[in-house]
Parts: sequence; C-alpha cells; structure tokens
Amino acid sequence: MNVMFDEEELTAQLKELKEEHRALDEEIAALGHAPAMDQFTLRRLKKRKLQLKDEITRLEDLIYPDIIA
Repeated sequence: MNVMFDEEELTAQLKELKEEHRALDEEIAALGHAPAMDQFTLRRLKKRKLQLKDEITRLEDLIYPDIIA
C-alpha cells in the first residue's frame, strides 16, 4: 500500500479547514455578544474549533515538514 499524499489535495483540504475555522471564530464572537448566550452551544463551537486547529496543524506538518538540516 502506497502512503504517498497528494499535496494539491492536502492543500485544498487545508484551505477548507481554515475557512471553517475562520467561520467558527466569527460565529463564536457573534454568540459571545448575544444577550442570551447559550453556554452549551458556545462550548460545542469552541471544541469544534480546537479540533479543526489540530487537524490544520497535522495537515500543515504533512505539507510543510519541519526538516532540520
């Protein structure tokens, strides 16, 4: 089984994740300013945002490996 990664595919996936992360950031900010803030929804959004950040970091490491010469 060949475990080669298609850089274009990974880059496209990375872009989508970053867009979703940015959208969640805006949604969290808007929810934080709402008068009747729903704490459960806020926690769920923040947890998803952290999951996205972890996945973004993982993909960035695959695309741009940190090679020390």
